[in-house]
Amino acid sequence: MPNDTNPHSIQNVRSRLGFHYFPDTLHYRECDLQTWLSELKKLGAAWLTLVAPPDRAIPETFICGLMHAGIQPILHFQLPLLHQFQDGTLDLLFRAYASWGVSHVVLFDRPNQRSVWPAATWAQSDLVERFLDIYLPVANSALQAGLTPVFPPLEPGGDYWDTAFLRAALQGMERRGETGLLDALHLSAYAWVSEHLLEWGKGGPERWPGVHPYFTPPDEQDQRGFYIFDWYLAEAQAALGKPIPIILLAAGRRLHTTAESPASEIDELEHANINLSIARKFIAGVPSEEVDEPLSPYVLACNFWLLAADPPDPSSNQAWFQPDDYRLPIVAALHRLVTTNGAGYQEDHPPLVQETKDEPAYPPHSGALEEKHPSPIEPKVSSTLEPSAHPVAHYLLLPRYAWGVSEWHLDAARPFILKYHPTVGFSPTEAALAARVTVVGGEQVFPEELINEMCRRGCQVTRIVGDGTEIASQLAST
Repeated sequence: MPNDTNPHSIQNVRSRLGFHYFPDTLHYRECDLQTWLSELKKLGAAWLTLVAPPDRAIPETFICGLMHAGIQPILHFQLPLLHQFQDGTLDLLFRAYASWGVSHVVLFDRPNQRSVWPAATWAQSDLVERFLDIYLPVANSALQAGLTPVFPPLEPGGDYWDTAFLRAALQGMERRGETGLLDALHLSAYAWVSEHLLEWGKGGPERWPGVHPYFTPPDEQDQRGFYIFDWYLAEAQAALGKPIPIILLAAGRRLHTTAESPASEIDELEHANINLSIARKFIAGVPSEEVDEPLSPYVLACNFWLLAADPPDPSSNQAWFQPDDYRLPIVAALHRLVTTNGAGYQEDHPPLVQETKDEPAYPPHSGALEEKHPSPIEPKVSSTLEPSAHPVAHYLLLPRYAWGVSEWHLDAARPFILKYHPTVGFSPTEAALAARVTVVGGEQVFPEELINEMCRRGCQVTRIVGDGTEIASQLAST
């Protein structure tokens, strides 16, 4: 039967940090396991969300290889909302997975969205009850096989307001006498950080009592953010008189990727800063920034979106490991955090994203830094240098972040260094000593006023900007 889910057993989990694997079912080979296992270990992962096909099992070698490495798979069955699950296929899969040691299975996906229902059924009455008619037989089958059934993640807000859908579903299960299922049931939630601050909605309905389904007053905050779990746990308490363990899915900050707001260097730094703040809350041994308000022990796991994806997939531009072998800055940042057990990212470090007039710096309690440290670089060039003094012939100025130096920048610069033998460093003040300065990074990292100051002092400055591929290409061909 499912594992004990009291809060003490939850707190004893080695780490509550995890990831979403590829958003398809094509990467479960032995070679895939060997490729990604080492990366997952470096990132401190204890959980991994896998898309589970309904007609065949993920290979046992892949599942057991993860568990042998201390990574617990969470299988997400994104089943269609139909009554066609009576052929026994799922029963066989559930028993196989349970025998291999799998614990958690997420069943269905976003049933509060019109788009996942057949067109003729959405407008019919008793939507939640009709969903339970479909969900309960599958969930009980998983339970009988020895798995922990997980209630599906809902679209935050959604066509049918998610908190109302959740409460009605839990009350419906209790009314139907599903005591055994409710004792074992876990919840799940999509905990992404969208246009709001990281702390949006923290405290749930107790802190924001003015929020109602489909209505959030201007001076209130709702569940549509990372702290969605505070709201779902409150709904469980209201419906059942007790909290239910919850798994966070697709968590964290995503890059801006729309045509109006293309992915950029500043987005990658903001992405790293926010996700690193979240990661600190879930890595065992790393103290939370908010020791007076620790996260609920019922939050079992936090799985970030997204480890990797193939180029045809529309989510590939969100992957931490890009298809062209470029790694987002969060990868190196989290490596350092895990390696140093939190010592590599303390609150007295500058943020990874600098403050601008249009977008204020993150508040101190979110894990970023106070306003007194607005930039990860030195703010200006020393005024003690005479314009004609250039003791250094050539200086390669690379970005430096709060969590350290990007390994990717060093690797990309290697051909340039071997060709030109510049002085390599991270200080604009030192760079201003050079007759020629090659700057790697856009205005978000090295402001234009800083470049202008170098030019005023007689430096010949070349700036290299672009995405990862463009920077590497320019450094190699310069």
